[in-house]
Amino acid sequence: MSQSLSRALQILIELGEGERSLDQVAASLGVHKTTAMRLLHTLEADRFVRRDDRQRYHLGSRLFALGTAALSQHAIRDVAQPHLTRLAAETGGQAVHLAAYENGTAIYLAKVESTHSVRMYSRVGLPAALHATAVGKVLVAGLPPGEQEAVVAGIDFRPFTSRTIPDAAGYHEVLARTREQGWAEDAAEHEDFINCVGAPVRDEAGRVVAAVSVSVPDVILPRDGVRALVPQLLAATEAISADWAGRSS
Repeated sequence: MSQSLSRALQILIELGEGERSLDQVAASLGVHKTTAMRLLHTLEADRFVRRDDRQRYHLGSRLFALGTAALSQHAIRDVAQPHLTRLAAETGGQAVHLAAYENGTAIYLAKVESTHSVRMYSRVGLPAALHATAVGKVLVAGLPPGEQEAVVAGIDFRPFTSRTIPDAAGYHEVLARTREQGWAEDAAEHEDFINCVGAPVRDEAGRVVAAVSVSVPDVILPRDGVRALVPQLLAATEAISADWAGRSS
């Protein structure tokens, strides 16, 4: 990858986390301000970034169209959506996510927002931590052994809460348990007030193609109450798997 392209992509990733000034962009890239300015002007000309009247940079409108196109190319999202909506309603208005594995990352493809006042940070298009979310564990557990080893070796086991899995050894134990029981849990490991259960969506050959989760604030349900939602979660993922297999038959 060329250095300019790499830097331009890094700018977009930075702006995805929030607005930035020219100085902040230059510092993040480790380049002179003139270099950062040249890259920003190029991206701005093609509407990948925009500049406000305070001279702060934001993601631009061109990315709306690209994001919509990217999501539309994940056909599993369209198949899953009615089941996600139904699962959210059946579990009492809880937040429901659909995620898929892509180039070493778990990406949220769809979300049904909770009807409760307490909301999660997650957004469609953002990554889910592989070691600290239920969907991340499900997706990694479903990888072929060789690929799984490479992915685990590359994980930065940084803690999000005091309950985050701290190392590869503990993570391997969780992956084995996930494969055995058919679902995974995030017990306040990513956000200290959220418990979550996740399960795989499989294709006709049994390969994991996506993961679905139900996430609940502990003020709504305790951890045992969230675990009690597993049968409804599994019914939903089985229905999505059946529809996905039927689509390609």
